Amino acid sequence: MNADDEQLLRGRVYGCDHDDPHPGPLPHQTYAALVGGPLDGLLLDITGWRPEEIGDGVALMTELGRWPGGRALYDPRPDAPRPSGGPGVVCRFYYSGDTP
Repeated sequence: MNADDEQLLRGRVYGCDHDDPHPGPLPHQTYAALVGGPLDGLLLDITGWRPEEIGDGVALMTELGRWPGGRALYDPRPDAPRPSGGPGVVCRFYYSGDTP
């Protein structure tokens, strides 16, 4: 990923189109910050997720990973505090690899 790609992703919500007029977070939603890997800097909307769903992590489709059209894997750290709910960025998911 080049510097232009990184700048494009910063502060955006995963799944929003690059030309979306409001690609950033909404004040009433809950987010996990994606750290490392091809989606570094994006926010993932986890509004309404149960704690066990957050603990499972995610496999997110991306064209920017090792396998274009594959998935980037992100997980919470086992020792990280679990979110208690509420709006804003409440936790972080860390890059753990790619899968086709």
